Amino acid sequence: MTESTAARKTRAPSAAASPWASVPDRQQQREAKRHAVLQAAAQLFNERGFHATSLDDIAARLNVSKPTLYYYVKNKDEILLQCVRQGLEMTLEGIEASRQAGGNAVDQLRACMQAYANIVMQPFGMCLIRVGDEEVPEPSRSELRRMKSEIDLAFRRLVAQGVQEGSLQPCDPKMTAFVIAGALSWIGRWYQPGGEYTPEQIAEQCIATLCEGVLRRGDTPVPRTRRVVRTAAATEKRA
Repeated sequence: MTESTAARKTRAPSAAASPWASVPDRQQQREAKRHAVLQAAAQLFNERGFHATSLDDIAARLNVSKPTLYYYVKNKDEILLQCVRQGLEMTLEGIEASRQAGGNAVDQLRACMQAYANIVMQPFGMCLIRVGDEEVPEPSRSELRRMKSEIDLAFRRLVAQGVQEGSLQPCDPKMTAFVIAGALSWIGRWYQPGGEYTPEQIAEQCIATLCEGVLRRGDTPVPRTRRVVRTAAATEKRA
């Protein structure tokens, strides 16, 4: 039985799909594209340096025209500011999450070091280290330096807490925090994706060196390979 003409007329019309996205969808798409611009810019800044990178280079990396970039950013200075700020915000969020996870001072310190090491091997973190805030104009430069000081203070507090708990050697928290952050920051200078070690292995080895040192303790057994070398040397000397 076919549907009557009257029934078809009285039936509520179905909603037609709009060719324009809803406001939330448009905002999400714009933010995703803006993030892609910043990501591409951070990678190029890390590879070539800030001054050697142009907006044309960024547009070419994204396969878009240069005017397209102006829908998402004002100029190259703003791009750098956003890239550096993104690296700092990621670092601060990672450190705060590590502290919130709980544990004693050493547990929290290791977790914060892990978070910091992970960030400086990512594009925004590398941009923070390799380019820095010196290229950012005021007043944004002061804001970024304030955020950097929060990272330093977080490390200082944990070191001081560890000394108070007796889990860390007595030391100057300020100097120790400088050493920790400086050593981990330098990873962002020499790290190259696809190298001999994975980011996880790099972070693990660097943190172990910072926490355990490089000097052998008297109660630590010598590895078998080293005993063999010594034995061979002693045998040669006796001969």
